[in-house]
Amino acid sequence: MRALGDRLQSVLRSDPRHPRGRNPYAHVAGCVRERFGCSYGELADERVDEVRGYLKELEEKEKGA
Repeated sequence: MRALGDRLQSVLRSDPRHPRGRNPYAHVAGCVRERFGCSYGELADERVDEVRGYLKELEEKEKGA
């Protein structure tokens, strides 16, 4: 998740609700929470491949937007 946040640092579009810039790490964590219904730390270890797949999808979506 941290590596994806690093890669999204300059990609996320500006938003008037975030006048000092968007936090890509919080964005990724929020997207994971929304998708899986819990925080990254609460996810079962068995779901690691599912989470990795979602993070790849999220990166493609954000970079394509």
